[in-house]
Amino acid sequence: MKFLIDECLSLKLANLAVDLGYVQSSHVVRLGKSGWKDWELKPFIIDGDWTFVTKNSIDFRGKAENPGAKGQYANVPIHAGLVCLNGPEGMDRALQIDLFQIALSELKGDPDLVNQVLEVTLAPGDEVQVLRYGLPPE
Repeated sequence: MKFLIDECLSLKLANLAVDLGYVQSSHVVRLGKSGWKDWELKPFIIDGDWTFVTKNSIDFRGKAENPGAKGQYANVPIHAGLVCLNGPEGMDRALQIDLFQIALSELKGDPDLVNQVLEVTLAPGDEVQVLRYGLPPE
């Protein structure tokens, strides 16, 4: 598994992934893709067999109540996985790292994210929720 970290997230997440053994992981900025639109990035992600990590969940999986109906992954028949880190607008680097560490811990038990989304959400009351589901829906 190799993670591609979206440019809206800290470069430190790519460092963390590499340090934890996901040595092929990288960041959109480090690969010279800064400023690329989501639709431009999508074929790069899919063709490169990247597990994409973003906080722009709606842009990639569509609305939470109907994932896959819209979003960049709506018409993707097979992908290496999507990790959505959901927090407040302006989520700081420390919270990004905390949520990503939770995602990585979740993947230790079952690392296969093919055609799946792993969402880690900071809910009201500082409760963290972890949700995993198929995309496209079966």
